[in-house]
Amino acid sequence: MHGRRDFLKGIAGGIITGFPLVVPASALGRGGAVAPSDRIVMGAIGVGRQGLGDMRGFLNNPDVRVRAVCDVQQANRERAETLVNNRYGSKECVSYNDFRELLERPDIDLVLIATGERWHPIIAIEAANRGKHIYCEKPLSLSIAEAKAVREAVNRNGVAFQFGTQQRSSFMYRHAVELVRNGRIGELKTIMVGTVRSPSDRLFGTPKEPPPGFDWDMWLGPSPWAPYSDMRVSVDAWLFISDYGLGCLDGAWGIHDIDIAQWVNDADNTGPIDVEGTALFYNDIRDTPYEWTVEHNYANGVKLIHMDMVTARKRAPEFNAMPSPGATVIYGTEGWIYVSRQGIVTNPPSLASEKIGPNQIQVIRSSDHRRNLLNAIRTGQPTICGVEGAVRAQTVVQQEYISLCLGRKLRWDPVREEFIGDAEANRRLSRPMRSPWHI
Repeated sequence: MHGRRDFLKGIAGGIITGFPLVVPASALGRGGAVAPSDRIVMGAIGVGRQGLGDMRGFLNNPDVRVRAVCDVQQANRERAETLVNNRYGSKECVSYNDFRELLERPDIDLVLIATGERWHPIIAIEAANRGKHIYCEKPLSLSIAEAKAVREAVNRNGVAFQFGTQQRSSFMYRHAVELVRNGRIGELKTIMVGTVRSPSDRLFGTPKEPPPGFDWDMWLGPSPWAPYSDMRVSVDAWLFISDYGLGCLDGAWGIHDIDIAQWVNDADNTGPIDVEGTALFYNDIRDTPYEWTVEHNYANGVKLIHMDMVTARKRAPEFNAMPSPGATVIYGTEGWIYVSRQGIVTNPPSLASEKIGPNQIQVIRSSDHRRNLLNAIRTGQPTICGVEGAVRAQTVVQQEYISLCLGRKLRWDPVREEFIGDAEANRRLSRPMRSPWHI
């Protein structure tokens, strides 16, 4: 696999020589086509709601060829396989129920991982160990130990990694970060994050047999066994069941803006030194927080406050700058910046239209999260959201969840990556996996 990766780079650099051949222009990459030997071959693992959208995005890149899809639901994988083959006018894309069969293929250069988050670290580690580049949807894991294991595998194998927090590839978020890094709001003091609050209506699931074509055991994977119900696998429920996700605090939305807070504070290699908060938890089929306020402090004096959006709008009027399900407000000694997917508002207002010059501080620039990864594969340059930043952002959310569950303030060592003087909290840095799965 490493040999193929070097070959792709060699073609891009013009170092490959060959013999006179009579070949179609498309095979040589002429007429706007990309030569087959220069394509990045991709497999998509998890092609449900989010994964199918991600895969469509990769299909729009002519130098990518999707040749395999995988999903534990037959309907999902057959739909994705048909979509790909119709796009290419061929039958070369095949589908799998088990991700391990897809990863065994030596022709796959890149994998999209868009399964439920309980699967992300297991698949990412196996992919990295096989020398495959990775686009991993958020969140990275359900524990800090799992996230660190992914980082170790990615770094040891030298593969490109992109975390699916695509807000970093938005001009608005990049502009906000560069304004802060260049001192436009004075000294950075506080970052407030407002995250979507999900409905608190009570939900229950009636156990039943899984439908035909649904591999329930593989869907559960490393999570504890539980009876199937239509509600349990609904996006309205499984994201908010702690065996599978941490709700809006994390993968359902929160990790996006926590990642931006880390970026704003130039903290991709570190994190807060403490955490404390309060929350209300679901008590039906779901068990994660739906209303919360959590505060962190960084060693550089910056404070991070993470709230559900309803609480955020009550606490800080800046969150009402425009309608948005989630937003970040950044406060400095000389102004503030509101940024969301809907836009950017600043105080003073002139900040929003200020230009960042070539001699000023600039971060990695990307307008397409997937394209950024593909370019990194070809050039060896870092991605806009690499594995270290992913681990550190994930750690912030995990700190929050552990503190909320224990109901007390915790201190954190960002160098040793463990809680200080709290054995009970440190036991929660990992979680058991159902046999035979492990990292």
